[in-house]
Amino acid sequence: MTELWPWLAIAGLGALHGLNPATGWMLVAAWGLRSGHRGQALRVLWPIGLGHLASVGLVAMLVLAGLSVSRTLLQCTVGALLLVSVAAHFWRRTPKAMRAPAGQVGMALWSFLMSSLHGAGLMVVPALLPLCAAGAGSALDSKPLLVALAALGLHGAAMLAVTGLTALGLLRGFELWHRRLARCD
Repeated sequence: MTELWPWLAIAGLGALHGLNPATGWMLVAAWGLRSGHRGQALRVLWPIGLGHLASVGLVAMLVLAGLSVSRTLLQCTVGALLLVSVAAHFWRRTPKAMRAPAGQVGMALWSFLMSSLHGAGLMVVPALLPLCAAGAGSALDSKPLLVALAALGLHGAAMLAVTGLTALGLLRGFELWHRRLARCD
């Protein structure tokens, strides 16, 4: 049972990230509302997942390499990247460019920045260390990189599942609300 707890913690943290509005379910729902199609909303989960995985993977690689991660330095760097991306967006001052939704690359970059800014990668370190540390008594100790990748995959899958379900629930609620308003007219 003690070997199962880190895995449950990693999946639970992924589900918690999926419930957090800053991790994308609002953007997934907005994408679906704008397109008028739920399938279109689910397509935006891929860039969100890739950006989140890149953020968590970066920290996991640093931990596996034995480097210490300064949360303050990481947050300041990502905050600066966020300001640069906002400035680049406002640089194009045409009204059409200002209203244009972010593309797939923009969504992946946004997800990476938000995940890094709120410390998503740092959050999984306590659960990742027992899985990847040598001498923990696991049969997978000789392959810490594979264990880390499996843990990151589990974390990302849990996050995307909860993000998608939350966004689909919100879209369904909007559809029901819109139908109810249409009946009242």
